[in-house]
Amino acid sequence: MSIHRVLVVLFDGVQSLDVTGPMEVFTGAARHHACDARYVVQTASLDGGPVRCSSGLTLVPDVALDAAGTPDTLLVPGGEGTRSADPRLVEWLRGAAPCAGRIVSVCSGAFLLAQAGLLDGRRATTHWAYCDLLGRLFPAVAVDPEPIWVRDGNVMTSAGVTAGIDAALALVEEDAGREVALMVARHLVVFLRRPGGQSQFSAQLAVQVAEREPLRELQQWIADHPAADLSVEALAARASLSPRQFARAFRAEVGVTPGRYVDDVRLEAARRMLEDSADGVETVARRCGYGAPETMRRAFVRTLGVAPAEYRRRFQPRPVSYSP
Repeated sequence: MSIHRVLVVLFDGVQSLDVTGPMEVFTGAARHHACDARYVVQTASLDGGPVRCSSGLTLVPDVALDAAGTPDTLLVPGGEGTRSADPRLVEWLRGAAPCAGRIVSVCSGAFLLAQAGLLDGRRATTHWAYCDLLGRLFPAVAVDPEPIWVRDGNVMTSAGVTAGIDAALALVEEDAGREVALMVARHLVVFLRRPGGQSQFSAQLAVQVAEREPLRELQQWIADHPAADLSVEALAARASLSPRQFARAFRAEVGVTPGRYVDDVRLEAARRMLEDSADGVETVARRCGYGAPETMRRAFVRTLGVAPAEYRRRFQPRPVSYSP
């Protein structure tokens, strides 16, 4: 059994879940009898002293950064403390991080990596609310606001807060296999199958919420009834507007056309059904409003790059046994 050292960087103003979420994943994997990688997780701050999280929680690190040695995985969390980072921390990252086997940031931890020059010329992500700022401050970084996490070489950046758990699960799956990662995910009651390329947003979160109550209610009704007649004419009638008025108002308030919104909602519903049920592709297509399986297949290939059957093969969990 190989030892895999994980070092988590701590600083004042760190987001506590950015720290504890990935740590629970790695330590959970270490307890699994089938895990080939024995994770040893260590925390470190600049001087080895306690740090106060943005939530008010105080964390006591194991060691000072200079005494931590070279880890296999260096994890840099985010939090309010990244806004005015200690220059000594940035300098330590600039010198020490390139020696690590792989470098992982959670949420706004990407800003610390960028300040240290570790993201120059790389594709990266962060919390969706900070992606524009990261791109403006660090033009040498190719910022992608969509994915939950991005892997570029030995550097992985992840989106907001809980995405750090997704990234850590992906690394455990890479190190120890799907069975171990799935066991940890189930123990933490989270999804293993969110892929790195999956958007940070659901179809509803990715758009604006309409200001007018009838349109807001209609957005939710569409999500609840993907198999219904969702043509502009039918939706306009439900909103008590003419088709032209409805299309114009919907786009102005939601930010996308009714057709685009319906397409996104149906795709999301189909993805969820393929992941969570044993229904055949034809049944899923019918229940999600596609009518014919070929129509759904074209939508999947166009948007996700894979056919429905392949999507299910990749992301539907296989049953595993778990012994605490």
